[in-house]
Amino acid sequence: MGATQTALMTVAEFLEIPEPATGYNELHHGEVVTMAFPKWGHEQIQDRIQMLLKAMLSGKGVVRMEMAFRPLPEHELWRADVGFVTALRADSIGEDEYLTGAPDLVVEVLSPSNTVDEINDKMSICLENGCASFWVVDPKRRRVSVTEGDLTKHYNLAAWIVCSVLPEELAVRSLFDA
Repeated sequence: MGATQTALMTVAEFLEIPEPATGYNELHHGEVVTMAFPKWGHEQIQDRIQMLLKAMLSGKGVVRMEMAFRPLPEHELWRADVGFVTALRADSIGEDEYLTGAPDLVVEVLSPSNTVDEINDKMSICLENGCASFWVVDPKRRRVSVTEGDLTKHYNLAAWIVCSVLPEELAVRSLFDA
């Protein structure tokens, strides 16, 4: 008895399916993944990061929470917790299109449901497809890991983040404390 092989779902097919009753769908490697809506504390950190980045990157591009993007052309449609795209790239996106490739800066705020494999997979694909800086924000440990190229730096609460996308350093504490 042979194994049944199912075809990978394309983005076009994915866009035709209804949203789930709770949460939202993303397309990961041709498979639909239902994601839970973020909880209040998670959204507070996302909002704080978004506001800080908007202030630092004003006029340089677009910063958004839940930024939708297609890191690979056919079987992927994801959302970054917070994303930044340069003005040049943002201006090239049509109103009814998604960002092609990963945002220049991707920030993922860890949730209890995240796995190491999931985050590493997302980071690899993003960095290989347009992302210059990938951040993993860990609210439980109150630290930030920043990966650029093959180098990852870990910043504790007292540190200042150095990032190629930012015009200046950013205090880690400001991501967690208002």
